[in-house]
Amino acid sequence: MTLTTDLRATPRFEWPTWALLVLSYATWAYATAGSLPIWAAICAVAFAAALHSSLSHEALHGHPTPWAGINEALVTPALTFCVPYRRFRDTHLAHHQDERLTDPYDDPETNFMDRDVWARLPKAWQLVLRFNNTLFGRLLIGPALGIFVFLLGDFRLIRAGNREVRAAWLWHIPGIFVVVTWLFFFGNLPAWAVIAGTYGAWALLRIRTFLEHRAHDRAAARTVIVEDRGLLALIFLNNNFHAVHHSHPCVPWYRLPGLYAARKSEYLRKNGAYSYAGYGEVFRRYFFSAKDPVPHPLWRRR
Repeated sequence: MTLTTDLRATPRFEWPTWALLVLSYATWAYATAGSLPIWAAICAVAFAAALHSSLSHEALHGHPTPWAGINEALVTPALTFCVPYRRFRDTHLAHHQDERLTDPYDDPETNFMDRDVWARLPKAWQLVLRFNNTLFGRLLIGPALGIFVFLLGDFRLIRAGNREVRAAWLWHIPGIFVVVTWLFFFGNLPAWAVIAGTYGAWALLRIRTFLEHRAHDRAAARTVIVEDRGLLALIFLNNNFHAVHHSHPCVPWYRLPGLYAARKSEYLRKNGAYSYAGYGEVFRRYFFSAKDPVPHPLWRRR
């Protein structure tokens, strides 16, 4: 199958993405205003908010419509609260410069650190970061740590006069307003349960990002394939086929598995066979073990 055939034009009406947008909002609305047992409501909020984050990722890559403003409006309700869509868009598109993947300074989504900076950290903070490099740690403290670092970084940028970051946060206000208004007038889920479900959403997303990229001399070999087709793959919108996504970032989520199946050997050759059979394997291997060191093993200051 040729590359041209694989990447034929995406249909103008992307019904799978529209269907999941409806599912995400409907699930979240029912979980926060319906009559589910509280444990089920928390799980439903986590599912819906994590799916919404994945749909936001689709939006910034041009789906489900060709119009960026409409795509942004579709994911404006801030179900995960903490990250403005425009900040997610800008940092994620910067992350797609593959030659800079895992760079401690130039990749906004890296989990690696400059070795000189690492060496100067207090031992207690090093222990925290080492724990965060296990999958258990990433699930338990990863959301809080990631949100704290992100908010602190944006606060510093705004204080330094960065107008784009400030504007992104101002545009975030309507999204927060929509969610808070719904919860105030229709919600019957306790605030702590909404927070727990939202934290659960961030934890789910940390499963995907845990090993998406590795340190490697070749940029093409830094991005993973996780051959999973279960519930997590649905929540992640097949972004577990991450090397395929980085090769074709504008291809919609529902076409990634087919592209991978058609040229599996090519993708694995390109990414140096950096792959896992599924998330079960990831959990077995790394739940209590760190996959990578915190200081980047190959990075040198330019």
